[in-house]
Amino acid sequence: MADVQGSKCPAEPPEIDEMTSMPTTTTRLLHVILIALIAISFATIFLVVYSLLNNAIWFDNDFIATNRWMIPVLVLVFSLAIGLCQKYLNAPTAIEGSIVDTLKGNGEKADYRTFPGALLSSLLSLLSGASIGPEGTIVLLVGDISSFVRNKLKIAGESADESLGFDIAALASAFNGIVGNVLFTGIFATEFQVGGKTNAFRFLIWNLLAGAIGFIFYTSLGIPSFAEMIPFPSITELKFVYVIYAIILGVLGALLAVFAGLSMQKIGTIMEKSFHDKPIQRILAAGIVIATIGYFFPNLLFSGEKQIHTILQNPQEIGIVMLLIMAVLKILLLALSLKSGYLGGPIFPILFSATMTGLALNLAFPGVPSSILVMCIETGTMTLALGAPLTAILLVAVVGTSNPYMLSLLVLSAVTAMILSLVFKKKKEQSSQAS
Repeated sequence: MADVQGSKCPAEPPEIDEMTSMPTTTTRLLHVILIALIAISFATIFLVVYSLLNNAIWFDNDFIATNRWMIPVLVLVFSLAIGLCQKYLNAPTAIEGSIVDTLKGNGEKADYRTFPGALLSSLLSLLSGASIGPEGTIVLLVGDISSFVRNKLKIAGESADESLGFDIAALASAFNGIVGNVLFTGIFATEFQVGGKTNAFRFLIWNLLAGAIGFIFYTSLGIPSFAEMIPFPSITELKFVYVIYAIILGVLGALLAVFAGLSMQKIGTIMEKSFHDKPIQRILAAGIVIATIGYFFPNLLFSGEKQIHTILQNPQEIGIVMLLIMAVLKILLLALSLKSGYLGGPIFPILFSATMTGLALNLAFPGVPSSILVMCIETGTMTLALGAPLTAILLVAVVGTSNPYMLSLLVLSAVTAMILSLVFKKKKEQSSQAS
């Protein structure tokens, strides 16, 4: 009895707040560092392999250059292979949803078990000549990898918010390196996913940490990023007339984005009615269209990131009418590519279309600085297409070259597009109520 009374029961450990405890915080940060390294390593390898194959098959292939008939042959071969991946490997598609949805991945529906089919279909899609960029495939594949790591390491448990924060950190690492800006996905995630979520501040810390790791990793390898991919000389002074230009170009950019959205809806409806549950026939039909247009307009194949450089060297040779035709066709090809089953993203095709429009305007109004015409219309288009003005502004500023004067005009263009977006949304709601 004395022993019992004299002994001291071990004190119960104090409850540790999962949000603030040092052990949990440290463990989670280690998890973030791990997924950041895995994500940027995969994204780097994927893009290097894709670039090597793309150059070997298309851009550095003299046989293709001298035998143009091979363009439709290769497009159809790759398209058939993608259809087979969808039918027999359960490869996912971006058919359902909007332009923005292609940059959000599968979210809680991410299934790493479909990764082999997704990986093969993604690579084939990018090599097919379809009007898509690599960013959509990176979102999808890195999301699957993050899901796999979470599952194996028992990270995040049943918390949907914490799973999302972890996945966004993986994307931050991949995208910040590729885009070439350490803050890009910090803004991207805040506007697209993390903003308004529980524990958003903690997830933003993860995002910034992973993004810094990805940026340093990618930059250290010396691999070219998308930063300054479309450089324009910045303006050296800010004139009032430039403000007017920025507002007008914001309107034009918004209209271009509306055209892209309507194209997605219309072509999606046509493909669904014509080829419901027929993936091979659907993508082959789209392949025929892409191959035909690509045969006559090779500059419209792929995402357009390489073709832009060739066009920028001498837009006068192409002319106003052809530049505008290419801008329209690029949007239509983007919509056709996404709605027929090719895997990819919309950013670079949209940038291509906006750039062609800006170059056409520069030929029509040579007195206006080309940087204003191109970059302001790019910002307006991306703002409305993505529904993310800060991301659009930063993306255009990074891909081009912007000093504070130019950046102020990009903000005006984005704000104009945002105002128009509210107007369009209100009219759509009124139309829905009337019907």
